[in-house]
Amino acid sequence: MSFYLHCLSHTPLMGHVDPAPEILAEVHAVIHAARQRIAEFAPELVILFTPDHYNGFFYDLMPSFCIGMAAHTIGDFGTLAGSLSVPQELAESCAAAVLAAGVDSAVSYRMQLDHGAAQPLEMLLGGLREVPVIPVFINSVATPLPSFQRARLLGEAIGSWASGLDKRVLLLGSGGLSHQPPVPELAKVDGLMADRLKGSGRHLPADEREARTQRVILAAQRFVEDPNSLHPLNPEWDQWFLDILSEARMAELDSLGNAELSALAGKSTHEVKTWVAAFAALSSYGAYRTSDRYYRPVREWIAGFGSLSAQPL
Repeated sequence: MSFYLHCLSHTPLMGHVDPAPEILAEVHAVIHAARQRIAEFAPELVILFTPDHYNGFFYDLMPSFCIGMAAHTIGDFGTLAGSLSVPQELAESCAAAVLAAGVDSAVSYRMQLDHGAAQPLEMLLGGLREVPVIPVFINSVATPLPSFQRARLLGEAIGSWASGLDKRVLLLGSGGLSHQPPVPELAKVDGLMADRLKGSGRHLPADEREARTQRVILAAQRFVEDPNSLHPLNPEWDQWFLDILSEARMAELDSLGNAELSALAGKSTHEVKTWVAAFAALSSYGAYRTSDRYYRPVREWIAGFGSLSAQPL
């Protein structure tokens, strides 16, 4: 058994609202290099920690965590749509081990995922079904949110389970760093939008899906012109967070409350809990070293964009 980890920001705006060509080329080079390293590792199993953006998980039943026994992506923002190659028996074993470790996680045999899951699989592995993958959803937008501590304990439980496998395991974390795109909040909407957040948005009509896409694109265009139109990015916090991961100090995040994180870096920054879970999983195997760190704030993508690899010492 061996581990390799890569955490990567995702953005639905790539290809829709892009930064200057030299910055885009820089990001593509970072992704290409990570893909090559992963190919050399030749994973036999992927554990993907991913958020959702009211595309697969809704307030009809919103878990803090959910492990997929079978899953598919919807293809929003032009990302790949289709089924993931989920090894059901392994996923069931993982879910049982997590519960036995004292971490409550739901399970789903029909998990629906969006660009947050599709992008890293496409960019880093070449497709949705290239390698068997167990998707692990972490609620990052719908209050009440899980804490950093719970995300860390989830990762540690999954890492302990994976340590017993005779496989090369790739841990992937997918999430933006500081950012707050225009995601609706149940407490601030009513009527049709509230109904969509409560579950009817699971299968949006094509015209509504396109209107939603265009709203995000327009918000990004405005953010480029006026940095005050959305919650500002916080490069200083992003770099501090990357230091925390690099130095295996994840437990220090336990004291950082959800409201404080939202104020510091934006309400969608809770996606970094996917990174924490991935690194916690790796730490359960022992000490590790990070490499190939990359960071750039990209207003066109309404996100602090980061990439970070790690492997056991």
